[in-house]
Amino acid sequence: MKTASTQLAAHVAGETATLATCWKVMRRDGVVLGFTDHDQDLTVDSLLYQASTGYTRSAIHTISDLSVDNLDIESALNSDTLSADDLRAGLWDGAEIEIFFVNWQNLTQGKIILKRGTIGHVELQDAVFKAELRGMTQQLQQQIAELFTPDCRADLGDSRCKVNLVALTVIGTVTAATDRYGFTDSARAEANNYWNGGLVTWASGANQGRKMEIGSFSGGVFALYLPMPGVIAVGDAYSLQPGCDKSFTTCKNRYNNGNNFRGEPYIPGTDTVYNYPDSKS
Repeated sequence: MKTASTQLAAHVAGETATLATCWKVMRRDGVVLGFTDHDQDLTVDSLLYQASTGYTRSAIHTISDLSVDNLDIESALNSDTLSADDLRAGLWDGAEIEIFFVNWQNLTQGKIILKRGTIGHVELQDAVFKAELRGMTQQLQQQIAELFTPDCRADLGDSRCKVNLVALTVIGTVTAATDRYGFTDSARAEANNYWNGGLVTWASGANQGRKMEIGSFSGGVFALYLPMPGVIAVGDAYSLQPGCDKSFTTCKNRYNNGNNFRGEPYIPGTDTVYNYPDSKS
């Protein structure tokens, strides 16, 4: 049920309504932004809602069977607070969204909350982005308990894995780069595939402070899983952490960490479950 102040409810019930829609974005890095489809900026609860980056939305889809309700939001990339680089870097992934109505002629009447949720799939098309807003019931679709798995459920270097990543981290400098998907460091002498699945963190250049997983490594050439938001240039400094395929063999042989393996490598699989007696065996 939607709630509103007495004054705002009376305004909505009147013959003429002066309503504007606002959406509040709370990114996971702590940045809070506001946008509105009104033709002027609005300040609601001390937050500025920018009209320069207006947006359009689809109809809000809500049903009562606990399925995930959703809508699409589309906006132009014409503001410093809504850049393509930030979207590519994942700064908007999982951001919390609140959409509401206000009476732009009298903001003291309060607001009517239309939808709360998180940003899901994001598409970039030229100077426009489209984001999927997933309702709060999306949380009911998430796995919250651990399952038995043959692979390790810990992440390399976390509190359960306990591998000391500081001792395994190296630094380097880009000696050649052709695009945002990869680079070369001719000083790297590790064996082919050594850095597969690892993590590169940029210490300088257009991608400073950003990270990306490494898809493959061979002869000093790195291929990234996804393109970096900024251009990779010769001289960019970086640090590297190794990766882990989460298998017991890698945990034991490469990291000598079998005692901390968080998986069940010898648990029977589906083939065992579907076995049946065979008179020939």
